[in-house]
Amino acid sequence: MPKFVIEREMPGVSKLTAEELCGAAQKSNDVLAALSPTVQWQQSYVTDDKIYCVYIADDADAVREHARRAGFPANEINRVSKVIDPTTADA
Repeated sequence: MPKFVIEREMPGVSKLTAEELCGAAQKSNDVLAALSPTVQWQQSYVTDDKIYCVYIADDADAVREHARRAGFPANEINRVSKVIDPTTADA
């Protein structure tokens, strides 16, 4: 399945408590269970006012449906075309 990076604009998100982030993750997991296996969440990165999430999904519409059901914004959904890391330099 393709990989996607999702940008969620959420002003002040870095100020959420551990309990609030736990609740958001639980909500996401509940929706993912209902949509399985079309969408899988790999991880997310919280910055001051945004969350960047990495998902594996059938397509961008599946990612949008997850966001809609979970009540999260999905301001940008970008399909990953290639992945590089430090070992790419060794090729």
